[in-house]
Amino acid sequence: MDEASGSVTAVLLAAGAGTRLAPLTDEWPKPLMPVGGRPLLQIWLDDLWTIGVRSVVVNVHHHRREMLDFLNRPRFLNWVRVFEEERLLGTAGTLRACRGFLVGGPTLLAHADNLCRCHLADFVAAHRERPGGHVATMMTFDTETPESCGIVETDAAGTVVAFHEKAHDPPGRRANGAVYLLQPEVLDWLDDHPGVTDFSTGVVPEFLGRIGTWHNVNVHRDIGTPAMLAAAQNDPDPRSTNAPTGGDDWDQWFKDHPIHQMVGELGTGGGEV
Repeated sequence: MDEASGSVTAVLLAAGAGTRLAPLTDEWPKPLMPVGGRPLLQIWLDDLWTIGVRSVVVNVHHHRREMLDFLNRPRFLNWVRVFEEERLLGTAGTLRACRGFLVGGPTLLAHADNLCRCHLADFVAAHRERPGGHVATMMTFDTETPESCGIVETDAAGTVVAFHEKAHDPPGRRANGAVYLLQPEVLDWLDDHPGVTDFSTGVVPEFLGRIGTWHNVNVHRDIGTPAMLAAAQNDPDPRSTNAPTGGDDWDQWFKDHPIHQMVGELGTGGGEV
């Protein structure tokens, strides 16, 4: 196991409907859309395995059957836990509900329907080396559409001092990547505030001055529209992986799934979180 990520657990948010991707998401779940032939959620899980994370929770709701067929496979046995939501709890609500599955170390929280190409081990290392008093580290990226993102302002040390969620004419292009490393203190706060359901608008503002940042200089992309998903097929990957290899029956079945042809027929375009 990579020492930098020892005792890190992860919560991958994968329950959304992906309505902007319709009609693709009428047929297939957004977190399992193929990117370079691989399901997006598979990319996240392979990356976490590569850096030594051995405890992951994935929430599911929309297209539950397809998500469960993907996740309930031997390759994920004993390290990936499925959390089924009868109703959507919100990003903070899911994290709160999963508290009992998490160990006492840092928790990586990520929106797993975004494509993130980076060295996650460096992100974890930056969190390990955070200044005293910091309780979280936020991954950031530079966006071309700041009005559609959560824009962060930081001080000279990279600490978040202001946050503007999808504001008109926000101050800058440095955006929240919706990937965090969180200390147990943040989860304790969530337990004490059961009415908070959204992480970016309900939790981040409460910890301004105590959240560090790590900047992703590679690729961070929302695949939420057909054009964005088409563009993601050409995004470079700077990493190597030592994730488990070899296919199973699901992999073989997925290779022939019509979703590949549907994605291949998309027009080119681009977009970001």
